[in-house]
Amino acid sequence: MSPDMNITDPAYVAARAELDLLWARGTAFLGSRVAILGGAMSWVSERNLVSAISNAGGFGVIACGAMGPALLEAEIAATKALTDKPFGVNLITMHPKLDDLIKVCVAAGVTHVVLAGGVPSGSAMRALKDGGAKVIGFAPALVLGKRLMKLGADALVIEGSEAGGHIGPVSLTVLAQEVLPHLRDLPIFVAGGLGRGDAILGLLEMGAAGAQLGTRFAASTESVAHARFKQAFVRASARDALPSVQLDERFPVIPVRGLVNDGTKRFLVHQAETLRRFQSGELTKEAAQLDIEHFWAGSLRRAVVDGDIEGGSVMAGQSVGMVTSIQPIAEILEELVGQAVQALMRRQPQGAGTGLPQRVDAASPQAA
Repeated sequence: MSPDMNITDPAYVAARAELDLLWARGTAFLGSRVAILGGAMSWVSERNLVSAISNAGGFGVIACGAMGPALLEAEIAATKALTDKPFGVNLITMHPKLDDLIKVCVAAGVTHVVLAGGVPSGSAMRALKDGGAKVIGFAPALVLGKRLMKLGADALVIEGSEAGGHIGPVSLTVLAQEVLPHLRDLPIFVAGGLGRGDAILGLLEMGAAGAQLGTRFAASTESVAHARFKQAFVRASARDALPSVQLDERFPVIPVRGLVNDGTKRFLVHQAETLRRFQSGELTKEAAQLDIEHFWAGSLRRAVVDGDIEGGSVMAGQSVGMVTSIQPIAEILEELVGQAVQALMRRQPQGAGTGLPQRVDAASPQAA
C-alpha cells in the first residue's frame, strides 16, 4: 500500500469494499481475508512460508512434492502449530503413494487439497471429498476444466506459461479469455506471471475468484530459500526466466521455467552429447531419454537449500522482474491489495466520497 494512502478516506473505503466484493467468492471458498493463494513450490512452500501467508490474510499451500506420508503428516502438524488460519496441501497426482497422502490429509483435517500434475482419478477425488476436503484442480485448457468439473472439483486454478517451474503452453492472457467466460459454476483462481494487484484486479473483473502467486513469495523474508536464491530473484529481469529448451522431438523435455544460468547452458550441451551417443548406437532410445531426464535430478534442492544458483535449477516465473527487494509476506499482500484499490480509486469521479464537487465531463448529460 502506498504510504500516502488514507484507509479512512471514503474513496478508499469504497474502493476496498468493491475489491472485497469482486473476490468475495474466492475468500468465501478459501476462508481467508484476501483471495490470494501461495503457489506450491517444492523446498520453499513449507511450514514457515505457508503459515506466514495464512497469518497475513492469504491462503498458504504446502508443497508435498516427493514427501512420503510420514513427512507430510509432520509438516501439516508443524504448520498448524504456527497458524490457526486455513491452509491447504498440494499433492502430485503421479505420486506413487497418493492414496496414503490423501489419508494423511483427511486424518489431519486439511480443508483444501490441490491436485496437480495431471487429471486425478475418480477414486482420489471421492476419497478427498468424502473426507470433507475441498478439491482444487489445475486446468491448462477449457476442455480439462470441464472434465475436472465433472469429476467433482470444487475450484480450479488456471496457470499460464508465464509461471515458474513446470508450465503449460498457453499464456494466462489467452487462458483467461478461453476459460473465465465459460466456466462460471465454480471459483477459478488465476496464476502465472502475476506480481501486481492492479493486474489481479483486471482478472477479477473478467470473472476470476482470486489469484495464485509463487515467485514473489519465494523471495520473501519468511521464505526458507537460501539467501543467494532470493538475491538471484532481486537481480533478475523478466527476460531471464526462460523455459527449458528441447533439442530433439524424439527426446521430449518437460518445459520448466527458471533463471538462465550455467546449468541451463550445460543442459543443452548434455542433450547434444546424449543425442550423439544415441545416433552412434552407444545408447538405446530409452537409456538416452533417462540420461536427459536425470540431468536435473536434485537440482532444485541444490538451488533452494544449498544456494547453488549457477548449477542448480532456479525456478522462477516471469514476474521475477517485479521482485525488487526481500519483503515480509504481510507487506507483499498489503502492497498487492493497495495497488488494486488504487486502480479502483482512479476510476472514481473527482471528489467522489470526499464531499468535494465531482468533475463533470463536457460530453456528459450532467454538463448540459
